[in-house]
Formats: sequence, structure tokens, C-alpha cells
Amino acid sequence: MQKKLTITIDEEVYQGLRDLVGQRRISRFIEDLIRPHVAGSSLEAAYAEMGRDERREAEALEWAEATILANRD
Repeated sequence: MQKKLTITIDEEVYQGLRDLVGQRRISRFIEDLIRPHVAGSSLEAAYAEMGRDERREAEALEWAEATILANRD
């Protein structure tokens, strides 16, 4: 679910955002910048947990190596 948020920024900053990402993409740009700082810890924990799964990591490595070999031909 999305929530609407009103923020106040300097006009020069706003113009820079519009020039950089476009008027209709500012919200997404800001969300992408902020998300790792407020919601990233659970994602990092999930990646760490996945990395500790030796069987899964071995399967992933096997798949990656097979993909590389298949693309060499």
C-alpha cells in the first residue's frame, strides 16, 4: 500500500530533481534512495541467511557455472 507524503524542499533542489529524473518520477527516485535506510535491514538479514545455506549456495554455483559454460559455445 502506498501513502501520500507532502514534503517541502528548496526550489533549486526541486528543479534539479525534475531535470535529473523527470517530473513524474520524483517520488520513485526518492523512495529508492530512502528505502535502504529505513527498510534495508530485513533484506540484508535475508541475504545473510540465504548465504549460510550451503546446499542452496552449492546449487546456485552449479547453475551459474553451467550457464557460463553453455554461453561459451
